[in-house]
Amino acid sequence: MTVRTMSTLFAVLALAADAAAVLLVAGRLVGRRVPLLDDLVEWAADRALIFGAIIATIAMAGSLYYSEIAGFIPCEYCWYQRIAMYPLVVILGFAAVRRDYFSRLPALTLAVIGFGWSVRHWTVQQWPSSGGSCSVTVPCSTPYVEKFGFLTIPWMAGSAFLLIITLLALSALIDRDADVDEATDEREFVANEPRP
Repeated sequence: MTVRTMSTLFAVLALAADAAAVLLVAGRLVGRRVPLLDDLVEWAADRALIFGAIIATIAMAGSLYYSEIAGFIPCEYCWYQRIAMYPLVVILGFAAVRRDYFSRLPALTLAVIGFGWSVRHWTVQQWPSSGGSCSVTVPCSTPYVEKFGFLTIPWMAGSAFLLIITLLALSALIDRDADVDEATDEREFVANEPRP
């Protein structure tokens, strides 16, 4: 496949990730009134760790494709995003296998940091005068790829980070809601027990 074809594929995957993140957040906000959305959010949140690992793996593979096969030299901001994304493959992969939901916090922290760098990098590419050209040989302000007039490699990485953030946050919120419901049920049970 050509770089152009792969870039189109990655761009479509990024837009799909963006749409999924919006749908999941909307589902969380109005889910109780729309049972199908509520079910979708719970289904995705139950699988947040494995989906996050898959998303991070695809993002890592995409970045390696661009640097190792397409020959694009990563700029400084690209490296910062890689530093945040690559460990997510391992953290979320092991967490998914072990069903270790305590790994959400470090994974969420890395994803938020990576998303911030993606936004910063995309902004520098869109408005080069905003400052932030990393180096003369590999400037952060020059996009190697641009699809649909706005979608560059940092946008693609940001989309992956955003969907991972959304999945992990929803998973944590749903677990918290379940804990609150369980505690409420327990209190009601104790309150309704007959007293001696």
